[in-house]
Amino acid sequence: MKNSLKKFYAFSNSWTGTIIIVLLVIFFVAQAFVIPSGSMKKTLLIGDHLFVKKFAYGTPTPHIPWLEVPVLPDFNGNGHLIEGPKPQRGDIVVFRFPKNEKIHYVKRCIATEGDEILYQDKNLYIRFSEGDEYMKKTFAKEKIISLGGKLWVHEPFKEQFHGIQYDDKIDLFEQMGMYMSANELAMKPAIVPELPKRDAYMYNAFYTKVEKANYFMMGDNRDHSNDSRFWGSVPYANIVGKPWFIYFSWDDEYKIRWNRIGRFIESMQYDESFF
Repeated sequence: MKNSLKKFYAFSNSWTGTIIIVLLVIFFVAQAFVIPSGSMKKTLLIGDHLFVKKFAYGTPTPHIPWLEVPVLPDFNGNGHLIEGPKPQRGDIVVFRFPKNEKIHYVKRCIATEGDEILYQDKNLYIRFSEGDEYMKKTFAKEKIISLGGKLWVHEPFKEQFHGIQYDDKIDLFEQMGMYMSANELAMKPAIVPELPKRDAYMYNAFYTKVEKANYFMMGDNRDHSNDSRFWGSVPYANIVGKPWFIYFSWDDEYKIRWNRIGRFIESMQYDESFF
């Protein structure tokens, strides 16, 4: 046993051993990630440096860091060497952007397969696939609304996660309409009689239903997020992991945010003192 430990110690101190150990950690345990945009503000801020827990949703097929070239074939056809738990509604998830898999995104999973989504200016409605009884038991009565003859939950995550916000200065509905005209919107226009009308528009909402083994991702900074509303839901094959903890953070003036360093994302997102 002592000889084995000595050999491992010697190996780990060599350049080859160090590189192999670091790559194994990056491939299977944790990988550094820097928040590049404000789409998750105020939950995650630009300049947050965090570790991503790579084993949260199974073991993803390893990729060479920075080059993002897969080291092994996708044996199972689902982007994972070992299939694991799937993202749950409300999880913050790191994933490969479906339109360019060399780019990593971080968003909140707001819906899973079979869920229906209605988005109307600064209002999100979800009809969960479990049906009416599930929604009545799970959510407060005042959050459940009837639209188009079906029950929906209005903003199911906004009170739970304090970082979710809208920007009154932004008319995202108009922007979504422009993207739709250019065939660059994943959601479809809908007319919902119970919702307010929009002048100069033939529709007053956008609708979609999440495909099987897919996850609908949105940024907490709802009006400043390029997300599933525009390019569609994310397949399990693209799921990388879950943000773990912040190991360093600084603002755009390079001032260190000491109060964020060492904080676990799982608990921090519920802490109102950060918002």
